[in-house]
Amino acid sequence: PGIERHGEIEAWIIDDTGFPKKGRHSVGVARQYCGQLGKQDNCQVAVTLSLANHHASLPVAYRLYLPREWVTDRARRHKAGVPKEITFKTKPAIALDHLRWACAVGLPRGVVLMDAGYGTDTALRGSITELGLSYVAGILPQTSVWALGTGPRPPKKWSGNGRPPKLLRRDSKHRPISAKKLAIGLPAHAWHKITWREGTAERLSSRFARVRVRPAHRDYWLAESRPEEWLLIE
Repeated sequence: PGIERHGEIEAWIIDDTGFPKKGRHSVGVARQYCGQLGKQDNCQVAVTLSLANHHASLPVAYRLYLPREWVTDRARRHKAGVPKEITFKTKPAIALDHLRWACAVGLPRGVVLMDAGYGTDTALRGSITELGLSYVAGILPQTSVWALGTGPRPPKKWSGNGRPPKLLRRDSKHRPISAKKLAIGLPAHAWHKITWREGTAERLSSRFARVRVRPAHRDYWLAESRPEEWLLIE
């Protein structure tokens, strides 16, 4: 794409765009979070994928999010002309469709960037890794993780009867913690002040720490722990 004339692609940005609307007849309109307004309001929302470098960004995939109330309202769907084959998909699922399409058509790859609206979806992050892509994703403070040196118990030993146990286990001594609790417990030397760019009045800086963790979300349904990742904390 023409954006490459301004430098190598460095990022694939997943985001959504809200369009404030009056009434209830525009396709997909509902009371939901609208980024333009910064609050819940009547709007349409589209999930987007953009390619970006230091100089520019270019939207390359765009799909309207259809809330559940629209999917199940046959009369409103028919009146608005929504095709029968369109079913409900969460925003992370739509984002994953965009990423799979971008990989399939061979768009120049970059690191996937997502805010917490998408980054908290463990399945999406795992699917991005399966596509061979790297990502930087915002998460919520209560996101559960295994700190370095901790983890779930292995599956029970097989008794010789029935199927061999495969699922990981937790108990009072093997429990994950929240990302926030992990951050609060870090020693002072784990934090470093980093300045990243010029602001309107002064250089922008903050304190950061990074630690290795394993995502823990519902891993009691898994046979193996998820791989280690970097958790970047501000």
